[in-house]
Amino acid sequence: MTIDTVPAGLRGVAVSDTAIGDVLGSEGFYHYRGRSAVELARTRTFDDAAALVLDGELPDDAGRARFRAELADRRELPAAVHAVLPTLAAAGTEFAALAGLRAALSTLGAADGLAPVWGAAPRDRRADALRVVAATPTILAALYRLRRGLQPVAPRDDLHGGAAWLYLLSGTEPDPQAAAAVDRYLVATIDHGFNASTFTARVAASAGTDIASAVVAALGTFAGPLHGGAPDRALEAVDEIGSPDRVDDYVRAKLVAGDRVMGFGHAVYRTADPRAVLLREVARELRDRPGGEVVGLAEIVEERTEALLAEYRPGRDLRANVEFWAGVVMHLAGIPREMFTPTFAVSRVVGWTAHVLEQAGSSTIIRPSARYVGPAPA
Repeated sequence: MTIDTVPAGLRGVAVSDTAIGDVLGSEGFYHYRGRSAVELARTRTFDDAAALVLDGELPDDAGRARFRAELADRRELPAAVHAVLPTLAAAGTEFAALAGLRAALSTLGAADGLAPVWGAAPRDRRADALRVVAATPTILAALYRLRRGLQPVAPRDDLHGGAAWLYLLSGTEPDPQAAAAVDRYLVATIDHGFNASTFTARVAASAGTDIASAVVAALGTFAGPLHGGAPDRALEAVDEIGSPDRVDDYVRAKLVAGDRVMGFGHAVYRTADPRAVLLREVARELRDRPGGEVVGLAEIVEERTEALLAEYRPGRDLRANVEFWAGVVMHLAGIPREMFTPTFAVSRVVGWTAHVLEQAGSSTIIRPSARYVGPAPA
């Protein structure tokens, strides 16, 4: 068999068919099952968008109530997971929420007896997907609170999406404006094409493994700083700049040194990142909240950084990406910085599980080849 040469990183190579969504980088547009993801974030709830991605249709009022009830029934954790959470939360000198989530989901899969997707009925696969989606925010918030010496709070059946997440973190009644902002962020980040973590989930699913294991595999990829772990560092850069008169010097120094400016540039978009455009709108709505002065500074950082990138990296059209404005929105909504990337995971787990369910419909294992470049066999 002839091995075809493909671009590094599989750039531009279509490795599978999907009906879940697509990213049109040259147009600055992405969608879930044909519906603009940005428009969904502006007009529908996180649960609506999750139902669309997982089940293929936007729910009506009755359908939304049913979907929310299904998630609510699956939020509580089994005793085996509760037993390991304190140890996971205390592990390491620095809090590692995603590492704890990986271990907790593995325990959940064992405790619940999640079966391999290979040979399972579609109804059972979907039930397992909903279990992982519903349990993920419960686990992450419990790890955060335990690390801070606080007891986890039980999920509330009357709270959903952004409001449910903020309540699990704080244990207090969520502020409606903050909850709405977080909900829009969650909708906007459910899925984004065949990114590295989504592809990892599909590779695992192609082997027929259970849904928890496929999501754990995706999380291992997602935790890499070149993928999901940038919102806090982007905001830290804004904080380090501190004032408008320091923007140019800071950015020039980064570019001259060949360093990456966190929160700018994207592997797919060659125009404005539509998620960044949306979240800039959301951030502007939050600018009257405590700490809202960061919005004005971020606007200046965005404008000057894009201008300097055009000067130092001509022809590349590098713009602010989702991480840049995501950090600002989450900060103003009251989410602690160590939970920025975990918040991203709360939404993206919906996309991962949807892709696992889709991949489970295929009987072909993903098994590419590699070009051997070592010494010739003796």
